[in-house]
Amino acid sequence: VAVIGAGPAGIFASGIAAKNNARVILIEKNEKPGKKLLITGKGRCNITNAEFDKDIFIDSFGKKGKFLFPSLYAFGNEEIIDFFNKKGLDTKIERGKRVFPESDRSRDILNILLNFLRKNNVAIKTNCPIKKINFKNNHITEVCAGDKIFKADKYILCTGGASYASTGSSGDGYRWLKLLGHKVIKPEPCLVPVICKEPWVKELRELTLKNVRINLFQDNKKKDERFGEASFTSNGMGGPVILDMSKNITKL
Repeated sequence: VAVIGAGPAGIFASGIAAKNNARVILIEKNEKPGKKLLITGKGRCNITNAEFDKDIFIDSFGKKGKFLFPSLYAFGNEEIIDFFNKKGLDTKIERGKRVFPESDRSRDILNILLNFLRKNNVAIKTNCPIKKINFKNNHITEVCAGDKIFKADKYILCTGGASYASTGSSGDGYRWLKLLGHKVIKPEPCLVPVICKEPWVKELRELTLKNVRINLFQDNKKKDERFGEASFTSNGMGGPVILDMSKNITKL
């Protein structure tokens, strides 16, 4: 099995495949695995959500969230927490049922995942950006990375989206999937800071507001509201509350 992309999804896919007796190679274009993971949650890493009622949890993803049911029943929120707890990581639940490591260190999460790979003898190739994926009859035959060619019986693409290009999430997977005949729906911004037109927000840069309620209005009608933490940036607002609302803001 060849897995492309060494973020959390690629690491889990590799480790579990190897645990089930597959010979696995994990291919990553960055110099180290987990580059994006280390900056999540402001370096604290929000592991998962502690809403264990799957129907309630799925509702937060809207009507199209139902496709997640099989995945959550196979390996859901509880299994994620249990996975890390059994490997010695203490976790805590904060506002909004967000689950963090007790240490507030994303590095602790990554270390456990890397140990998971080592324990299951996963071969890791870093500094190895994929240049081309060759395929025949809609099946991948080999992947080319510089002067290296990787061939496998099965391929798993775990390249992520296009939300943070500097960490390696540059949308490569979308292009490859189109070449393989898949339909790709144009991505929309989600969990992103919001840009404000008011110039005075610059004066409040890095100001953090805790325990605040943010209301979203359009044409004098309330569209959404959240309670929690928000912050000002150089050109707008960010923080957990704003990120949660950003999906609804982009739809207005």
